[in-house]
Amino acid sequence: MADLVILEEKEKGSVFFVPFFPSIYKVTPNWPLWYKRSEAMSGEKQAEEAIVPSFNDTMEHEEKDEEKGDHSIFSVKSFLWHGGSVYDAWFSCSSNQVAQVLLTLPYSFSQMGMLSGIILQIFYGVLGSWTAYLISVLYLEYRSRKEKENVSFKNHVIQWFEVLDGLLGPYWKAIGLAFNCTFLLFGSVIQLIACASNIYYINDKLDKRTWTYIFGACCATTVFIPSFHNYRIWSFLGLGMTTYTAWYLTIAALVHGQVEGVTHQGPTKLVLYFTGATNILYTFGGHAVTVEIMHAMWKPQKFKYIYLLATLYVYTLTLPSAAAVYWAFGDQLLDHSNAFSLLPQSGWRDAAVILMLIHQFITFGFACTPLYFVWEKVVGVHDTKSICLRAVSRLPVVIPIWFLAIIFPFFGPINSAVGSLLVSFTVYIIPAMAHMLTYKSASARKNAVEKPPFFLPSWTAIYAVNAAIVIWVFVVGFGLGGWASMTNFIKQVDTFGLFAKCYQCPPSPSSKHH
Repeated sequence: MADLVILEEKEKGSVFFVPFFPSIYKVTPNWPLWYKRSEAMSGEKQAEEAIVPSFNDTMEHEEKDEEKGDHSIFSVKSFLWHGGSVYDAWFSCSSNQVAQVLLTLPYSFSQMGMLSGIILQIFYGVLGSWTAYLISVLYLEYRSRKEKENVSFKNHVIQWFEVLDGLLGPYWKAIGLAFNCTFLLFGSVIQLIACASNIYYINDKLDKRTWTYIFGACCATTVFIPSFHNYRIWSFLGLGMTTYTAWYLTIAALVHGQVEGVTHQGPTKLVLYFTGATNILYTFGGHAVTVEIMHAMWKPQKFKYIYLLATLYVYTLTLPSAAAVYWAFGDQLLDHSNAFSLLPQSGWRDAAVILMLIHQFITFGFACTPLYFVWEKVVGVHDTKSICLRAVSRLPVVIPIWFLAIIFPFFGPINSAVGSLLVSFTVYIIPAMAHMLTYKSASARKNAVEKPPFFLPSWTAIYAVNAAIVIWVFVVGFGLGGWASMTNFIKQVDTFGLFAKCYQCPPSPSSKHH
């Protein structure tokens, strides 16, 4: 963590934070005015701006310098690069929540049937929005307590495991770090697998394993993106890409019509049913990066309902596309985990594949950036301003991701395995339990930064909801889902083997699915 710098003005007793000095200084009344900016703010404004990413002050100073130089260049850079608004957070959440999993949801519908697929999407979407809200509340609580202790977060990005450490102690930090990092590691692996799986439907001259090598190298360039603060244009473009792909799947399936002799027998086996259910749990468990997205906001306290609004939009992408493709192809999807494989080749499909490839590159960055932050803190370069130094230090993070994508190329089944074993704890069980423990005492509830929401004004009701989530996700998501997804995963290993050269490829290298 960056050195805490406290500047005191003897005559007024004011306390200020300065980002650039490594030691403590005494400030005289004739220091530059910008050090004393907080004095000019009213008490109300000061409270409103208190919980703000520290690096935003630095950015403002940099922006002022740039404005003095070339205003037009500054405006373009700010528009494309500096994002911290409510809208940026919404785009980040919406774009990150659904990527390659969009292509596997029809596969899940074939495993569990149309009705269950729709109901569970809505259910886990609401559940995910609630636990994202809990994470945001805990972040604000942690940030508020640290600010009262005069802790500065200059050049330091707060992460979920640090929130757990500050509120509940080192054991919770270790649990949060282990689950979060493992989930994000495999989340990045899944994006690489998806890249290889998708490009194969445009160019099958190279096998999927070779494409994984290529896209691993491409995705390694995300080491140059400093933080979520700098994903503004990528989040916007990413959401446009998933929107196009979702509606392409919907329209293409409806235009194609039902295949001859189509059947919709799902669910036929419990193992398939719960495998599909955990893929949906994984779909709406994309908020493992909630804290980092909040920290990139200028006013993190406005994040509370952003994830819910993002989920409502994502419903318009996932529900029509999964339902339409399952309606058209039915049980054929049981052997085709990627929806692209059943749709006829066309310019529209090729465009969707290319856009999803770009989006998976963006999502790889989203999943990997928190891992980059953790690694930077381990090697001691997180506080440095040098983008190149940070980029070089991040490269070792990409190598194991690359390797795992080559070992387990099982696009589809790996989603369910990650969902049941990692997502269930990372973004459902741990946040719910952490919220219950943080506010278990009457004094903690009385002094809470965020009071219970208007739609659930009772602390008792919140405890009941959180307890129900913990029990449900542990039994159904982790227990039954873990059994089913691992059974299916092991079946894929037995059928195709580890390091499979071309998972679920057609027999002839040059043939494609129609």
